[in-house]
Amino acid sequence: MIDHRRLLARWRRLDPVVRDLPLGLLFLAASFLPALQNHGTELGGVPSRPFDGPAIGVLLLETLPLAGRRRWPALCLALVSLGFAVDQVRGYHSPASTALAIALMSAGAYAGRRRRTTALLFSASYVVLSVVLFRAGSEPAVEFVTFYLLLVFAWGVGAWLRSTRAAEAERRRRVAEDTLAAERTRIARELHDVVTHHVTAMVVQAEAARYLTAAPERLAETLTAITGTGRRAITDLRYLLDLLNPDHGPQAAPPPGGLRPLVDHARQAGQPVEFTEEGTPAESAGSADLVAYRVVQEALTNALKHAHGSRTAVRVRHGEREIEVEISTAGSGSRSRSPGGSGRGLAGLRERVGLLGGDFSADADGGAGFVVRARIPTGSRS
Repeated sequence: MIDHRRLLARWRRLDPVVRDLPLGLLFLAASFLPALQNHGTELGGVPSRPFDGPAIGVLLLETLPLAGRRRWPALCLALVSLGFAVDQVRGYHSPASTALAIALMSAGAYAGRRRRTTALLFSASYVVLSVVLFRAGSEPAVEFVTFYLLLVFAWGVGAWLRSTRAAEAERRRRVAEDTLAAERTRIARELHDVVTHHVTAMVVQAEAARYLTAAPERLAETLTAITGTGRRAITDLRYLLDLLNPDHGPQAAPPPGGLRPLVDHARQAGQPVEFTEEGTPAESAGSADLVAYRVVQEALTNALKHAHGSRTAVRVRHGEREIEVEISTAGSGSRSRSPGGSGRGLAGLRERVGLLGGDFSADADGGAGFVVRARIPTGSRS
């Protein structure tokens, strides 16, 4: 069975000159058909005459240059116009003379530099040809003006095709840029969620280790925790790189183990965390599970960074159609000396939850603490 798509792809890969040559050969072959001879364009009223020896050269001049109509549009128009002029002056009136319209459209569509110069030279040449044909033929001057307007229309069609092609190229460029920007934003967001969480924990643990030099056992425990945090960071980064791989697939899921490793990690970093999880995660939750994971991760990171040592409560409820997440952190406790956040994490979470049609809030509570709430639709139906 013939694979038409493969044949079309091979045809498009050919050089434009090779692809356009059959068009010129088609006009050339049609000019030799007895039924079509002297039935082409007739301008000026010059009496028709049968083909002779010079007619062969005129036909070749009118048709074969069409092979270069896209690569050399100005040269193609010049050669075809010359053949057209001789065709009309000698009265051949061959079907090949209609190739002038194709050459004009091609010049309007593909001519790059000196488009205005090309149009002016063609118009000046047409005026000279009109004068010659007016003196040799019997048509009134208005016929030459009408035919010129038709030629202008052919050029205009080509110019419209050129602008349409340019607009489509610009649209594709913008789509590509928007896609690239969205992909960069996604990668930056994922890196922020993973790296910030682990690095913040390592900074907090390292700062605590400075005050444990007099307690070797606790110092060794803290250094072991830092080592474990670094290893978990490497593991999560590898998982993230696999997730960002184009061959991974569109389905995104949180790292193995669920939310429990996040809570244990925060506890090891010195953050007292109460964790409550209700319900069972839905199998068809899609990316909602990953968004819920990122909400808890970012909230615990901010608690370590800005309220180290303060009581933090994490509550997650898995419903049939949505996941509810609430993380509250008390305002009291020792402040971490780690650098302040840029706000990118919360903004990214609000965007993620909003894309799924959910609600997100991060506000201070009445007790000078901080509460993060999220309602994340899972997309599953009861």
